[in-house]
Amino acid sequence: MRLHDGRRPRWPAVLARPLAWMLVLAMLLAMPPLALAAAAPRIGVMTMQPGEVFFERFGHDAIVVVDPDSGEAVSYNFGFFDPSEPDFLSRFIRGEMMYHLVALPATQDLAQYQAAGRGVSMQWLDLEPDQARALAALLAERARPENSRYRYDYFTANCATQVRDALDTAMGGALKAQLAGRSRGNTYRSEAVRLASPAPWMWLGFDLGLGPYADRALSRWEEAFVPMRLADSLREARNRQGRPLVQSEQELLPHLIAPEPVEAPRRWWPWLLAGLSLATAIFAARRRPRLLAGFALPLWLLCGLAGALLVFLWGFTAHQAGWANRNLFLLSPLCLLLLPGAIALLRRRVPGRLFRPLLWAVAAIAMLGWILQWLSLQPQYNLSWIALLLPVHVALALALGRRSR
Repeated sequence: MRLHDGRRPRWPAVLARPLAWMLVLAMLLAMPPLALAAAAPRIGVMTMQPGEVFFERFGHDAIVVVDPDSGEAVSYNFGFFDPSEPDFLSRFIRGEMMYHLVALPATQDLAQYQAAGRGVSMQWLDLEPDQARALAALLAERARPENSRYRYDYFTANCATQVRDALDTAMGGALKAQLAGRSRGNTYRSEAVRLASPAPWMWLGFDLGLGPYADRALSRWEEAFVPMRLADSLREARNRQGRPLVQSEQELLPHLIAPEPVEAPRRWWPWLLAGLSLATAIFAARRRPRLLAGFALPLWLLCGLAGALLVFLWGFTAHQAGWANRNLFLLSPLCLLLLPGAIALLRRRVPGRLFRPLLWAVAAIAMLGWILQWLSLQPQYNLSWIALLLPVHVALALALGRRSR
């Protein structure tokens, strides 16, 4: 045998190259599948505890992607908004506010929470390499300026639901499949008033402003709009291989301010006791119309303004959770029409002819709200407000509606 240049082949040299390739092939075949593919990024979910500013009360979270080559950790944070945008305030009021996904170094993201004393924990996820790479690519694409905006909603499209949905997409729907059919009985209202309870004005706004939509029992998938609830559900989830989805957890920052409010049973009887006490006092003062008018004037003003706001939320905004709010039976805008009569009584004058019919109409509407509470297929959890305000409206009608004109 001769080579094309006329030299005789040296057999060891000829065999060396094929043997080398065979050896490499054997080594490749012996290596685990993970080593054959490009190294996958490490994925973690970072959960921030509630803060003290009103928009921090629900907590926060982000997805952290660690580059396998450089070790750089990027935080994908869905919680950014720009108050300098045109029409920002009106969009906020109408429920059409836009939020942004921003990719920034994880250390930079953590700095703001450290300054506020908010605790931060990390859950490292046990995803398949292809899932981790798909999630990293999805987030990088979503973070592009032209793709980063999304329409925000407190309950259905916030920082936690965006994290949840991104994880579910990378897992091929497996996360939703595990969470959608389970429930702990929590509702949008119960979670909102719990988290808002340290700020009474915020608690009041949620409890009065939410309609029956907020009182249906949520699945574990839906209650993940709260970042801490999402973290709880991730601890119970499984990956494709049946292993726990959360591989490990670590505390990144200690929580130095007030902790997350705990769940507490809500009792309506103290509200009834307060309502009956006020009604008794009103009826006892029925012969002192000026005193009653001094009490009723601010009450009717507040009820009327609150009712007008509920009408606005229902008819002119995209805040679905506030639609068809049955607190309108207790906070009727008709109360505003009673103000001239209250002013007349304060001046020792006789109210107009419409004062008495309007007074009884307000009481009758409040009574109707109580009746519908028991007849409705989807009741609204406002029994406390019924127990407080219905006796007051009825007592005012009895005390002021029977007086001669």
